[in-house]
Amino acid sequence: MKEIKHKGYIERFQKKGLKLTNQRIAVYEALASTDTHPTADSIYRQVKEKYPMISLNTVYNTLEVLKEIGEISQIHTDVSARFDANMSPHHHLVCINCKKIEDFVDTELDQIPLKVPGRAGFKILSHKIEFQGYCEKCQNEKIMDLNP
Repeated sequence: MKEIKHKGYIERFQKKGLKLTNQRIAVYEALASTDTHPTADSIYRQVKEKYPMISLNTVYNTLEVLKEIGEISQIHTDVSARFDANMSPHHHLVCINCKKIEDFVDTELDQIPLKVPGRAGFKILSHKIEFQGYCEKCQNEKIMDLNP
């Protein structure tokens, strides 16, 4: 497991009133130690190695609670929901072939005004932009498929 990039999470959880359990901590650590934007099933398989009695339902519930308190975000894809513990401003590059998701930082995109013309009754709190295309690996495979 990689080093957790999001230090101080236990104190943040406590300040937000989250009941700390070993399983909840393990779920967050599994997510926070990667930048692959895993699915709940992937997190479940990883955490199950250390906590064999954990249920998939516990993982889903933990992810939902962590979303509600603003510690993680959910990325909706056409296949399954993916999760991200990186709460700093960033966007995503999504490969439409292999479904890989990469973080993408662009300060100019972060400066887009948070208002929508003609939608005065809608208050925007934040935005994330998702770019869809082909990752380098899939581009190379596609080129190879075209050249027999």
